[in-house]
Amino acid sequence: MNHLLCGLAANPALPVHLTSRLLDLALEAGARADAATGPEPSRDFPDELICGLADRSDLGRAQVRALAAHDEATAVRLAYGGTLTAADIDPAVRPFAAVALLDERRGLPEWAFLLSASPDPFVRRKLACCPALPPDAADALAADPDLEVVTELALWTTDPAVAARLARHPHAEVRSAAACNEAVPPAALAALITGDGLPPAASCLVCDTKDVPFVHDPYCPDVDCELRAGAACDGSHASTVHEIRQRALRNPATPPEAATSHADTPWMLLRWALAERSDLPQEVYALLARDPMPGVRGTVAENPAIGEELIRIFAAEATPPERRALAHHPRIPLDVLVTLARTTKTGPVLLPRIAAATAEELVELAGSAHASVRMLVAERRDLPDGVRDALAADPDAAVVKAIAPHPGLSEGQLRGMLARHGVPVHARVAANPDAPGALLAELARHEPPVRRALRAIAGHPNATSEALVPCLADRRARCEAAAHPALAVPVLLGLLDDADEELARAAAGNPSLPRSVMEDLVGRYPEPGVTRPVS
Repeated sequence: MNHLLCGLAANPALPVHLTSRLLDLALEAGARADAATGPEPSRDFPDELICGLADRSDLGRAQVRALAAHDEATAVRLAYGGTLTAADIDPAVRPFAAVALLDERRGLPEWAFLLSASPDPFVRRKLACCPALPPDAADALAADPDLEVVTELALWTTDPAVAARLARHPHAEVRSAAACNEAVPPAALAALITGDGLPPAASCLVCDTKDVPFVHDPYCPDVDCELRAGAACDGSHASTVHEIRQRALRNPATPPEAATSHADTPWMLLRWALAERSDLPQEVYALLARDPMPGVRGTVAENPAIGEELIRIFAAEATPPERRALAHHPRIPLDVLVTLARTTKTGPVLLPRIAAATAEELVELAGSAHASVRMLVAERRDLPDGVRDALAADPDAAVVKAIAPHPGLSEGQLRGMLARHGVPVHARVAANPDAPGALLAELARHEPPVRRALRAIAGHPNATSEALVPCLADRRARCEAAAHPALAVPVLLGLLDDADEELARAAAGNPSLPRSVMEDLVGRYPEPGVTRPVS
């Protein structure tokens, strides 16, 4: 029964009075679990039920407050879910929920300074992640004795003055966090890369706990060791300094002239970080395009900032993985993309250049003699009717698979695809938003079952009960089918007693479940505070 009540808690059609009843049951069960002595009782049922109720959008203020009063985790869930307000909690009692509201910019500003003095370092760490903290709270957190608090503030603060100060912090770990933060002023980010005008860091996580020189064993036997792989320090905090440079190079706020100083660095991770930037001179990209590491070259190939000249060089000389990356470039010339498509598998995705193609270009590509090129066009979902219809009649099954989910196709066109190409296009036809219920039912009854088609049908808004019943036999489709509002009530009721609790729970959450059945399921539990009679 517990799993059915958890399913009901998520049912959008649950009447208001039953929501209240489930809330009373959940809070009572939670209180019993909290008060139990002896072996620790299972909290799975009350916790799952409370989570399901907390996610509802139709809760009243009193219900929200009752849930928030139950425990901190539920209050935080309500805060991020948008139903908890600042008036519903006391930050001294529910500090994490107060932090969550501040994180959502719905808390009271004065809470920030109050919570910055919390004796719980975990509260202060969460607070340091919040955007737009008042200056007094940010200053308090910047001076916090807990290094993790200061590190989180360095990573997330949106105040440039605070960010700049933390970029010069004596601990290298704080500087490393600041190197990721786009609020750090460009000059300070440049200093993190070059070291110019920046005093050396005084410590790092390695020399905080180990005698230097020290290099962390990649096969460290200490299960409690928290040092990162490759951590090393000889007094210069080498591994953290390297990490600082890598992060600063990836930071788009870092001036490009500071970044280019590392174009010929021997460190592969620094070159890789540089290859991701979109503001470098073309000669730097050309240098990186000749990098000995495939990952660096592949990143350059898909970088939207590289020019046509480099794109054409890549297309002529690149390896297959680099050609795949190049195909995803948003400004690749169409003639280059067409050439790549003949020899490079890009997968069933809409490429950026195809998404930006003009109507005239689409017509030209759709008329290509190469099926691989027509497939690229078929992945668009806003094609002109003429182009769409021509691709729907394509003799190549791969092209038809790509176009089958396109909206606007008629039932006749979809049936024509099935008649010509059979099982290979079943799943994609089933995913068409305009596929009628009768066609979906035919696809669902196919023997042997086409599993991917069943999974598409299970969530299809046009699916009928006849189409959904075969989906219940598929392990991955059955729960979605059980929750589908078109499922016939007799079938739905049978699922409530299924041995698969996950399936039964999905059925209990179906909005088509009769109200009388909901009443009966909740009624099997005694009223809160009432003891069950002993039989």
